[in-house]
Amino acid sequence: MTTVTWTLSGFGDEIDADPAIQTAVLQALGAHAIEVRSAWGVNIVDLDDEQLGRLAGVLSERGMGVSAIASPVGKVDVALPVEHEVQRLRRAAAAAHRLGTRYIRLFSFFRGDGVAVEGIRDDVLVRMRALADVAEAEDLVLLHENEKDIYGDTPERCLDIVESVGSPALRLAWDSANFVQVGVAHPFDDGYAALRPHLEYLQVKDALSATGEVVPAGEGDGQVLQTLTALRDDGYTGFASLEPHLTDVNALGGFSGPEAFGRAARAFRTLTDRIGVTLA
Repeated sequence: MTTVTWTLSGFGDEIDADPAIQTAVLQALGAHAIEVRSAWGVNIVDLDDEQLGRLAGVLSERGMGVSAIASPVGKVDVALPVEHEVQRLRRAAAAAHRLGTRYIRLFSFFRGDGVAVEGIRDDVLVRMRALADVAEAEDLVLLHENEKDIYGDTPERCLDIVESVGSPALRLAWDSANFVQVGVAHPFDDGYAALRPHLEYLQVKDALSATGEVVPAGEGDGQVLQTLTALRDDGYTGFASLEPHLTDVNALGGFSGPEAFGRAARAFRTLTDRIGVTLA
């Protein structure tokens, strides 16, 4: 039987604000890559060139790869001008080039109170197309995350975005927990087959349907084991990025701390060991 290997990564700032500590903990858990959302408490799109260079030095010194730039692009109201997020994406692109990754995570926009989700579709697609144009020009790949309360929070609307934009530079990240939290009762059953042709990145967390609480992989209702098994059988060989959100969740992300992050990593490795996937 052929060995299937995925590259383990994780959101470093869920461990600590200091990239040196982020990297040390991830490497202790067997990860060879990091997903960069912030360093020293500063978001990746707000790091200046000197800070970006310092971050690159920390990662290079420790032999740590970068799986993706976890940008906040698209996590704003769709009423903002197109150029607002285009400029932030340009900063994320500069970080991607400096840190040696092709991937930038992004979102598909919030809407105002009382605004129907269907009512923002056209504005969302205009913005996603503009962002894809930037990525194409920069030879980068955008990974749309199915975040809560954005346009693309259900499998149907994720598919709508990626098919309507139709860019090779716009692909999908899969997050089981986020689907559960917006009422997708069975994420694998309800969305995997449709989204798999566009799926290029795995974010690892789970959640309970009853409360929305985020829990380690395999301990919730996100059908994580079924999803991992299907990815194995489909020949997926990409990144698996831990985003535990176990001790604090806020508008810009979450925090777990080293101990809870380790618990999440061990839960995920239990699942991958069970299905014969190697994490490297």
